[in-house]
Amino acid sequence: MPKAISSYELTLRPRPHNQTLTNWLYGELRSAILQGRLAPETRLPASRDFAIQHGLSRGTVVSVFERLQAEGYVSCHVGSGTKVNRLAAATADGTRQGTTPPAYVRRLAAAYKRPKAWVDIVASEGVRPFQMRDPAIAEFPAKLWGSIAARRARTFPSWLRTEDDGRGYRPLREAITHYLAVSRGVRCSPDQVIMVSGTQQALDLLARLVLKKDEPVWMEDPGYFGAEIAFSSVGAKIIPVPIDEQGLNVEAGLRLCPHAKGAYITPAHQFPLGMTMSLERRMALLKWASRAGAFVIEDDYDSEYRFEGRPVPALQSLDRNSNVILVGSFAKLLSPSLRIGYVVLPSSLVDLFLAFRYRTDFRSLGLDQAVLCDFIADGHLGRHLRRMRNLYSSRLAALVDGGHQYLRGLLKISDVRAGLYTVGFLENGMGSRQAEKAAATRGIDVVALDRYVLKQPDPKGVLMGFAAFDETQIRRGLLQLAAALDRRNCESPPKRIQL
Repeated sequence: MPKAISSYELTLRPRPHNQTLTNWLYGELRSAILQGRLAPETRLPASRDFAIQHGLSRGTVVSVFERLQAEGYVSCHVGSGTKVNRLAAATADGTRQGTTPPAYVRRLAAAYKRPKAWVDIVASEGVRPFQMRDPAIAEFPAKLWGSIAARRARTFPSWLRTEDDGRGYRPLREAITHYLAVSRGVRCSPDQVIMVSGTQQALDLLARLVLKKDEPVWMEDPGYFGAEIAFSSVGAKIIPVPIDEQGLNVEAGLRLCPHAKGAYITPAHQFPLGMTMSLERRMALLKWASRAGAFVIEDDYDSEYRFEGRPVPALQSLDRNSNVILVGSFAKLLSPSLRIGYVVLPSSLVDLFLAFRYRTDFRSLGLDQAVLCDFIADGHLGRHLRRMRNLYSSRLAALVDGGHQYLRGLLKISDVRAGLYTVGFLENGMGSRQAEKAAATRGIDVVALDRYVLKQPDPKGVLMGFAAFDETQIRRGLLQLAAALDRRNCESPPKRIQL
């Protein structure tokens, strides 16, 4: 492991008038070492350089280095310089730091309420079937992406000096506008596309912009916990609207709260149950929004991955009264590490959104936006999506076929053929949370459906991600899941199943 070199100028507190230079410098370096500001194995600057940095004589620095070496804080060797020894981090007076947090942290912790989706969740290390958080990361075109990034880094004026009006890199917004028009039927101009760091930032900004405390907003039930968190953080009144095989039940929403300020929906691939909102329901929702003067936030989180039937146009493509706000990101298309998302706003809302965004974010340009622009404009995104659709389709087929073979009578996998996850409904009498915990004991990660319920009863099912796993991993995971869901095994210790 290479040694860390402290090439930065170490911050030192002012010297008290009644303290000698030698004692002051010794105390400052000793404190920096004990507090961990100077990490173990860090190589200190040469005594001559150190003296110049801090306006000291070299003799003073050498004297202090020698004293620190004598006490075991540093090691000095000819040819390799002075480096910090490994010591347990402590406070400046040499005592261990206390473990009791300050009063404000205790006060916040006592008042904080964890979102329902994260309460008592089973943490796991590594990637285990059937985790949902990642697409097939191993299939990301890293070499191609790196090549584009290197080219852009060498020509940084091409994007760094671009005028920043808060919307993001304009050539990228133009590429996204074209992409959405072709693939989703979205009607917008580049000026209506605003770049954000991801879906959650978009929801947070929108919630704080369009809602006030106690104002009602429709949400699908069950629905996406990220939207619930955003709306709850502004004190909005969430109205849980039930869903059925046609998606959000608009008539139920009208009975529950006809004067809601807006609605949040996932019409192309409802989260978490997976159905597509019917055209009749879409038109009814738009009619209500127009009549009530309400907004509709359309979360288009993974609509590109549809494996049967024709592509479903975005709800925004049907909107004629500027009610729909479209939110999307590239986390599922490419990689969660690529923190790039977008909001497509009605023209009349753009200036308000930009002015509001300046409260937290003064600059919206970045190298990643320029790289993504080239990736889209050069046709790489289209080729990548076609390849990933084929891969994910085969992995979903392996999951469904394996489910019929191994999970009969235990779990019925949904017949929805879209997205990067699927839902399985329990047939063994277990509740959602019970099945989640049972699977965890066998090294399998599934997510209980009741984590996403707002008011409805437990749907008694689990969510299963398949995108990140090959067919062998899927088969192995299904065997372990079958063992976990078999009630006859609940009282016996788990056994490793060999393929």
